[in-house]
Parts: sequence; C-alpha cells; structure tokens
Amino acid sequence: MKLTAEQIQENWNEFLSFIDTYISEPRASELKAFYNTYAERIMLMPAAHKKEYHNAFPGGYVEHVNRVIKAALELHNVWEKFGVDTSTYTVEELVFSAMNHDLGKMGDTENEAYIPQTDQWRKEKLGEDYKFNDRLEFMSVPDRGLHLLMSHGIQFSKNEWLAIKLHDGLYDDANKPYLMSWNPETKPRTSLIYIIHQADLLAARIEFEKEWLPKLKGNLPPAEKNFTLGNKSQPKKISTKTKALGSVKSEGLKNVMDDFFKD
Repeated sequence: MKLTAEQIQENWNEFLSFIDTYISEPRASELKAFYNTYAERIMLMPAAHKKEYHNAFPGGYVEHVNRVIKAALELHNVWEKFGVDTSTYTVEELVFSAMNHDLGKMGDTENEAYIPQTDQWRKEKLGEDYKFNDRLEFMSVPDRGLHLLMSHGIQFSKNEWLAIKLHDGLYDDANKPYLMSWNPETKPRTSLIYIIHQADLLAARIEFEKEWLPKLKGNLPPAEKNFTLGNKSQPKKISTKTKALGSVKSEGLKNVMDDFFKD
C-alpha cells in the first residue's frame, strides 16, 4: 500500500487536529511545538520496517496513530456502554496515550529509528524496505517514547504512563507483572490500559486486512497479480510529492522518497 503526498499531508493535519480538540493547555502548545519540530521526519515515518508488518511505508506511522486514536474514542464508548467506570481516566488521557503510544519509533532527537535498507537481498527476499538504525542505543518503543516526552518537558499522568508503557499488552513479556496479577489489590486501577491496547490491536488488524488479505485471497488488480514480497514491478509513481511535502532535509528520508515516490 502506498499513500499519495496529499494523503500524507491530510493525515498530518488530522493528527495535529486531535491536539487542538482534546488536549488542554499548556500541554497542547507543548505537544504541537514538539511535533512541529520533527514534522518532516514523523509525517513520513513508516509504522514498521518490514512489508508484512503493519503500515511499513512512508506516512504509515501517522496513519496508524490516527486510526488508534479514533478506535480508542470508539472503544471508550463501548466500554462505558457495558458498565465500565470510565471516570478512572479522562478523554484527554485517552487521546494523549493513543497519540503517543508508538512515539519511540521516532528514534531520538538526532537519529531516525528506521532508515532505508541498503542490503538489496534483504529488501527483495525479506521485504525489509527499512532497517534499524544502529546509531541508536537500545530502548523499548514505549520507554523511548516516554523518555522523549519527558526530555521535552511534556508532562504526563500516571494513567498515561501506564497506558503507553503497557500498550503492547501481553505480547511484551515485560508487561506480565502489571497484567497477570490474580490479586485485586495489584490489578490495574483503570481500564484505559486495556482500551489503548485494544485500539492498537484493532488498528493493526485493519491495516493487515487492507494490505494483505487481498493478496492472500488473490483479489488483486491486474498490475499486481504476480505480487511477491519485494516485487519491483509494483507501481510506485506519485507525481505530487513536492507539492504537499516540500523540501526534505533528512538524507534518510530523501532516499525513502526517491525509492517510493518517483515522479
């Protein structure tokens, strides 16, 4: 799946609009200042490094986060309808957590986390259009995201810390002490944690179905009938990249745009 330059710009505008709508001051201004500082990088980030993972294409990160925010808002209503005490968190905490749950995929202030894959064999055989940037020291995605927020002076509540930290649920073994307790006293005191995890899971599943189910079922357009992982015959032309995105300073992102957005 590929996004047009206009779609990437529209997704970015929608992303920023969630701050205006749901985040109170002074955090709204602080968040917008942070995201505008790194706008060029974040708006073009993939959500993953490998084709078979969700939204592993330029602009995939913001599209995924927007979907998680909207899913979280819908799930909030579902949980409330079924009798859950949603007074244990605020809607602002819900949107803030959803918005920043994968922020650690940005990397740090100097280095992108995902950079273009230079190994042609890995690109063609393993579907890795990106690779992890070894200039970054290891941190988990939630921990890096929380550190980025903290280091930029953006405060967050305990609920938000827990929701971001635990958003991968039991897919991350490090979360077991929080989520596998049988004692009422040590179980999470808010359902926000579960809502964010479910919203992330729902968004990733939708992205899988949009990207992969047609290929697995054979329901492909004629141009993609011979699809294989890394197939270079797939159409990649997008003629309007500069109109929406302007100049790009990052060398890594220039390479990505050259590869994916050829005029």
